[in-house]
Amino acid sequence: MATVTETRPRGSAPAALGQEQVRRPDWRNPAYQAFLILWLGFTAAPILFGLDKFFDVLVDWRIYLAPEFNDLIPGNAHQAMLAVGVIEIVAGVLVFLRPRFAPYVVAAWLGAIIVNLLLQADYYDIALRDFGLLLAALALARLALAFPHPIFGRRS
Repeated sequence: MATVTETRPRGSAPAALGQEQVRRPDWRNPAYQAFLILWLGFTAAPILFGLDKFFDVLVDWRIYLAPEFNDLIPGNAHQAMLAVGVIEIVAGVLVFLRPRFAPYVVAAWLGAIIVNLLLQADYYDIALRDFGLLLAALALARLALAFPHPIFGRRS
């Protein structure tokens, strides 16, 4: 029976399987590619959707605000969507700057959006899509632990 010997310093813990590959920001590494795709997507999408709250090019966003929330929020639905737009823009900038922390903020925000959509009982398909986005945001947060910031080169 053959034995396997490890080449590591005494007293150090064994490396996790594939740790060397995961830690290197190598464009050929599929995990790093997934991290970059999610990082860029969760930077750009919230910013673009947030900006659209001001211009309503894609859709009239007011239709997605549940009456229960509209009654709680001061002002009208349009003003609420402007506030939502600002929050989404900030979330996208946060993901750009802090990909280890900000995806949890985005996931929480998506959770609130899902609750809002379920309250309306008309947008189950969009709520399901947003649940998928919530899972992707959590995956981004987990991948961000393995890689340095793509631009700043440090842990963020």
